[in-house]
Amino acid sequence: MSAIAALFQSMQSRFNAQAAAGLDAVFQFELTDGDTTHIVIENQTCQVVDGEHDDPTVTLIMDSDTLQQVMTGELDGMQAFMTGRIRADGNIMLATKLNNLFPLD
Repeated sequence: MSAIAALFQSMQSRFNAQAAAGLDAVFQFELTDGDTTHIVIENQTCQVVDGEHDDPTVTLIMDSDTLQQVMTGELDGMQAFMTGRIRADGNIMLATKLNNLFPLD
């Protein structure tokens, strides 16, 4: 299993269903140096799916290093966005919910 696949698997295990109450969304992660993966959140469940979604709510575009740093807490997601390391398309306000949906231990 690749480090990125393991990262997405860890996100699924960290998923905070209470934070997802009332939220139906698709977060798409487009890695400039890798594959695209999307996470479907509905009915307080979380499903990680390889590949692109037809109609993601928000797409986050970055390289795999940036994804790993943000998801492990080494790099603040908002700071990465402000410095251009992450580009977003769609409902970018939704991206601010990622920390609550997938809290670090």
